[in-house]
Amino acid sequence: MTGGRVQTVRGSIDPAELGWVLPHEHTAISLWHVPNRWDYWELRRDEEVIVEELRRFVAVGGGTVVDLTLGGVGRDPAWLARVSEASGLHVVMGAGWYRDAYYPPEALIDRRSVDDLADEIVRDATDGVGDSGIRAGIIGEIGTDKPWISPREERVHRAAARAARRSGLAITTHAVQSTVGLDQLKVFEEEGADLSRVVIGHADSNPSLAYHRAIVERGATVEFDFLGMSFTPLERHGEGRIVESMCELLAAGHAGQVLLSQDVCHDSQLKRYGGNGFAYLAETFIPRLRAAGVGDAEIRTMTLDNPRRLLTIG
Repeated sequence: MTGGRVQTVRGSIDPAELGWVLPHEHTAISLWHVPNRWDYWELRRDEEVIVEELRRFVAVGGGTVVDLTLGGVGRDPAWLARVSEASGLHVVMGAGWYRDAYYPPEALIDRRSVDDLADEIVRDATDGVGDSGIRAGIIGEIGTDKPWISPREERVHRAAARAARRSGLAITTHAVQSTVGLDQLKVFEEEGADLSRVVIGHADSNPSLAYHRAIVERGATVEFDFLGMSFTPLERHGEGRIVESMCELLAAGHAGQVLLSQDVCHDSQLKRYGGNGFAYLAETFIPRLRAAGVGDAEIRTMTLDNPRRLLTIG
């Protein structure tokens, strides 16, 4: 290989092998089991169903899924390797810790130094998670519960930035319904992270062009990854506004800083149970972009070139 590598759960590959990438997804995640959570939010680990759903993405041209389920909400390297093998997709696994409400007690986030937390992320990337030998290929999703960064979340953000500097991995975040993504960038910048290798996630949950512009003007990548969601009125009816915002960013020359994904994280999002599944971008959203005047070159940049750049290490 030349020009770096991409770390998947089945080994290191040439970036050219990635194909079309969904950069912010889950193949299994469980949030409701966390104490004091009563929302029954779960994407169950039903291998037959999940593999069938992933194959739908393969059938429309998909090549890679980035699974950002972390420790405390169900990360399982062996599971990811199995569904990767069975579906024929490359799968990239995340590293780090999700957000304050979901930090596993055994992680001892508030009792360890930031450097010690960073060391663990680096080990996930270089040695593998636990004794699995399966390595992470991205840091994240690193998030906040609220429109601000809590003290424990700040420690994790700083650890993520330090680990990114040492490992070469990109960082991807969870930042919803606010401008907290800019606060995340401030912490990463203070720690010397390369903001061109930072993705601010869930930007479509805050449909503000000013916010989206502020992210790309800082040099980071803005990710629209609630595409096809239908849990809230904004998600069900606000996609037209997101298309407009994206078209403004593209017209301003920022195609190289935009990512698209669907954040499948609940059973109800699967085709099997009446949802849009992993093929929504291909079947519905990309045609909608084309109808709005977005060209094939820009679509290729957002779905192939940008994720390839961010996932390439070295």
